[in-house]
Amino acid sequence: MFHKKLSLNKLLFPLAKLTFFAVVLSSVLPHADAFDPLDPFGNITIKWDVMSWTPDGYVAVVTMNNFQMYRHIMSPGWTLGWNWPKKEVIWSIVGSQTTEQGDCSKFKGNVPHCCKRDPVLVDLLPGVPYNQQFSNCCKGGVLASWGEDPSESVSSFQISVGLAGTSNKTVKLPKNFTLLGPGPGYTCGPAKIVPSTVFLTADHRRKTQALMTWNVTCTYSQFLSSKYPSCCVSFSTFYNDTITPCPSCACGCNHKHNCIMGDSEKLKRKGINTPRKNNEPLLQCTHHMCPIRVHWHVKLNYKDYWRVKIAITNFNYRQNHTHWTLVAQHPNLNNVTQVFSFDYKPLVPYQSINDTGMFYGMKFYNDLLMEAGPSGNVQSEVLMQKDKNTFTLKSGWGFPRRVYFNGDECKLPPPDSYPILPNSAEKGPFSFSNTAICTILMIFLTW
Repeated sequence: MFHKKLSLNKLLFPLAKLTFFAVVLSSVLPHADAFDPLDPFGNITIKWDVMSWTPDGYVAVVTMNNFQMYRHIMSPGWTLGWNWPKKEVIWSIVGSQTTEQGDCSKFKGNVPHCCKRDPVLVDLLPGVPYNQQFSNCCKGGVLASWGEDPSESVSSFQISVGLAGTSNKTVKLPKNFTLLGPGPGYTCGPAKIVPSTVFLTADHRRKTQALMTWNVTCTYSQFLSSKYPSCCVSFSTFYNDTITPCPSCACGCNHKHNCIMGDSEKLKRKGINTPRKNNEPLLQCTHHMCPIRVHWHVKLNYKDYWRVKIAITNFNYRQNHTHWTLVAQHPNLNNVTQVFSFDYKPLVPYQSINDTGMFYGMKFYNDLLMEAGPSGNVQSEVLMQKDKNTFTLKSGWGFPRRVYFNGDECKLPPPDSYPILPNSAEKGPFSFSNTAICTILMIFLTW
């Protein structure tokens, strides 16, 4: 009987551990897809600062900070939404606007800006009248990445809320926040009350603070954004004539029947480059069917240095890219000597590892990647100093481990298709010794 209980305990204990592990895993996995190993702390934080109370609500300044190192929000810009917990209305907004007013028929005299229970806001376009502007507003919803330009990675507006709480104890926080940037991919957490924001006066001699502050944090997941990658990578080298292309249908072939050949007469039509409201792309017909291709070419090998050429090509006739970013992970990026034609910034999310860098366009020179066509490409060269203990051209060492364009990871070719060194270059003391050993063994066996 004792042995039966012992064997039962042996069975139950691993089962209990397995159950506990499954519960923990199920609680972690839903959030794991929003984790970016190259930017582990990247997020968009939306901060609400209540600046004053009104007879029926409050006036707040809403600030959106893009703390993502290399993922920006491009045109047509961000779209922010939430649900009101009660019957709140928006009396007025400065620096932004809602896409719909909703039913405000019960109001007489002053009519609110928006009466919807689930308002959706967008940024104003540049050039709006001065009395509609607010600090860091009116950029069409475009936000640069934090790593590229922190001053351009912020957007804000002022909102006056009515039929709401009029004190810290009675105000109810908005809920169910949504963020499009400009498409899907962002997941926002609940609003959380945090210590009030402190402000400095213009002369920096006095501090003031918000009456109440709450934050909303939104994180990005490429899996939620799209089923397929949005870019691919091809390789070539100076020592091999073979070009390793992007994998076939690397970005899915959903648009294969609607693509257009690069020499088609249809490209001469007016409006061919006009974007659609649903952001439907018009791709050039390729075997990979990706909007963006990144080409990495190992160009030259010097005694103490080696040189790589990077070219980015746009295959979408309906979209250009402002504030574009390219991130590459390679062990020799810890010793970059010079970057030509691009700006460069090392990314060190883990202090002990320096193998990741961000490339982006020089302002007013090539920070705009044009739509597909003769001008739809940008390129640069990178000179890196060799580490004699690790440098090699064998086994695909000269190619990046990961490549991101505009924050989305690109599809790499399979490793067995990488360009290889010629046979003469592969031969060395090890291959000679192996041949010698085999010869000696044959002589010994036949002797």
